[in-house]
Amino acid sequence: MTTRTIKLAFSPDSDDIFMFWPLLNGKVDSEGLTFTAERADTETLNERAEHGGADVIAVSVAQYARVAKEHLLLPHGMSVGRGYGPVLVSLGQRSLESLKGKRIGVPGLRTTAYMVLRVLLGEFEPVVVPIAPYSRSFEALKNGEVEAALLIHEGRLFYEREGTQKVIDIGEEWSRVTSGLPLPLGGNAIRRALGPELVEQVSRICRTSIRWALEHKDEVAKALLAAETRSDVGLDAASLDRYLEMYANADTLDAPEDVRRALDELFTRGRAAGLLPDGARAELAP
Repeated sequence: MTTRTIKLAFSPDSDDIFMFWPLLNGKVDSEGLTFTAERADTETLNERAEHGGADVIAVSVAQYARVAKEHLLLPHGMSVGRGYGPVLVSLGQRSLESLKGKRIGVPGLRTTAYMVLRVLLGEFEPVVVPIAPYSRSFEALKNGEVEAALLIHEGRLFYEREGTQKVIDIGEEWSRVTSGLPLPLGGNAIRRALGPELVEQVSRICRTSIRWALEHKDEVAKALLAAETRSDVGLDAASLDRYLEMYANADTLDAPEDVRRALDELFTRGRAAGLLPDGARAELAP
């Protein structure tokens, strides 16, 4: 008997692996489905979502707006910043306003981080700096390729040890300008073509995996550290725990009402700035 294979695609970042680890390691019931997984950096995944090939794919929330015709957004698995988020850093102290029109390193033109920085700052010259290797953004700063760099994922934890200073935390600034809304940064998109029944089943299984991970956090964290291959990041138990507290939590298990309002606000501001297609909105799967 053949079983239906569901293809997952997500990033090497700790929160992505955390939520899918139980499913991929036989800790939860896959309900007769077979799940396969591949990993790629955030911008590669964002680009891939435009062309298909994965049934469930991790994307930046801003990018979801561009692929919504073919995908629903799962109501779980989101990375949400509550008063924190990607950090814009420079080599010395400077204001956000001083960077208007300047060269700024960004992790990709499809990322939520880039879009929100555009909304907050307006015009600047984006320079795409890949997030891997981890050191690349800091090298771009020190070599004078850019005047500031926008850091996402684990890189935002370690900017001080790399000799850089915070200009702004865009999650903190987003909260200020939206009267306290959280910032939904990333999520998992599922192909509409799977059909309503399979979409609902896959969504249920993925939520079960996230719940298991949250209930067995120490076990999953130890497994992630043992399998960590990004030696340049310097992730240890304390920094992993800090990162998971930020981006793998109750908001990840199910997007609460304020996160759903924040999705609408993010899309509204993105459309108004000409950064998202007209009519773009978040449509959540069951």
